[in-house]
Amino acid sequence: MPIVVKADGLAAGKGVMVCSTLDEAHDAVTRIMEERVFGEAGARVVIEECLTGEEASFLAFTDGKTVLPMASSQDHKPIFDNDQGPNTGGMGAYSPAPVVTEAVHRKIMERIMFPAVRGMAAEGRPYKGVLYAGLMIKDGEPKVLEFNARFGDPEAQPLVVRMASDLIPILEAVIAERLHQIDIQWRPEPAVCVVMASGGYPGPYEKGKLISGLDEAANVPGVVVFHAATALKNGKVVTDGGRVINVTGIGKDVREAIAVAYQGVKKIYWEGVHYRTDIGKKALDRLS
Repeated sequence: MPIVVKADGLAAGKGVMVCSTLDEAHDAVTRIMEERVFGEAGARVVIEECLTGEEASFLAFTDGKTVLPMASSQDHKPIFDNDQGPNTGGMGAYSPAPVVTEAVHRKIMERIMFPAVRGMAAEGRPYKGVLYAGLMIKDGEPKVLEFNARFGDPEAQPLVVRMASDLIPILEAVIAERLHQIDIQWRPEPAVCVVMASGGYPGPYEKGKLISGLDEAANVPGVVVFHAATALKNGKVVTDGGRVINVTGIGKDVREAIAVAYQGVKKIYWEGVHYRTDIGKKALDRLS
């Protein structure tokens, strides 16, 4: 102990339980396999070593041959501040991630990204698109927690805000297998994304709550408001899922980006809204 118990299927990022005691592990297996809290994703479980360290997300474009990395980023999975509570699909993210130093970046590319892309090609399954590696980094050594064949959410939000290059030519180069001709330009300013969620998430929650303040938040300089789970009802925007709104702020440094993002967050309200108040703190701690 500790060990990790996972539902061996798609569980919207919530099927991972870190268990510090044997009783917690037994309870996790019961919930997943007997109570089926994740549905058919819990028909089997995976039991793994618990990796410690600091999580980071590493995203790259690939056309099956070339691997073009994006800027580094870091997600915040647990629902509550200080990484407490159950895992979610992600409660916020920032880019760049100071834990991904130049040395760590080289190790990730050489040991993880290049081998993964080459391995899929060697098996006759060349992969084109976004390859996302969820990593645990300890003492400068990266280990893989997961791979995804997509952009990360909420990592994509600060990444696209920081991307100075046009996204479309990059995607076209992926399709045409000419990614080696592409160079991505990034804004140097950091970006921070705060997820605003329905009360009760990642457990049961109510939908249809009236959302106010969206225009006011969008008018804050440096803020971009991304809709994640909203709907229009009688001309009004209402909640329609667990993670509802992603408020992303950009600033001259991490501290300013955090302040800008939360300035936008505070303009938005609906009954029962929940969000973490410490997104970006790990970056500040590393930079201080």
